[in-house]
Amino acid sequence: MATLIRKLISTGNAARVIAPYNQAVVADRTVYVSGCLGMDKTTMQLVPGGAAAQTEMALKNLEAILIAAGSGIDKVVKNSVFLKDLNDFGEVNEAYKKVFCKDFPARSCFQVAKLPMDALVEIECIALTGDVKTISAQ
Repeated sequence: MATLIRKLISTGNAARVIAPYNQAVVADRTVYVSGCLGMDKTTMQLVPGGAAAQTEMALKNLEAILIAAGSGIDKVVKNSVFLKDLNDFGEVNEAYKKVFCKDFPARSCFQVAKLPMDALVEIECIALTGDVKTISAQ
């Protein structure tokens, strides 16, 4: 029986984790990225400017982690978006569409009672590594 590799991912190109978990874990060719907040990697504080600004920064952190894992935005298959207030849905979508602009991954979006650091947005994803071909079944 072949041994599967479980690779722990950590990069200084994204905000550090704030609890006992890894930024991501790669299992076989699948990347599981932990929830990313809209935190500046230098100050480790949430960026000002509301839900859109925090979404943009969370996605920058997410992308940096994906790259460190040998993946990328184009290889994301599922995102989960957690919002402090579902009224920010439209604003978050506008920021989200700047990064995920074609071949959209599957996605869930939830309003939650509270996020770490009282963030407005948290985004996690599942992605693939290696060569990935996208086809549309219509």
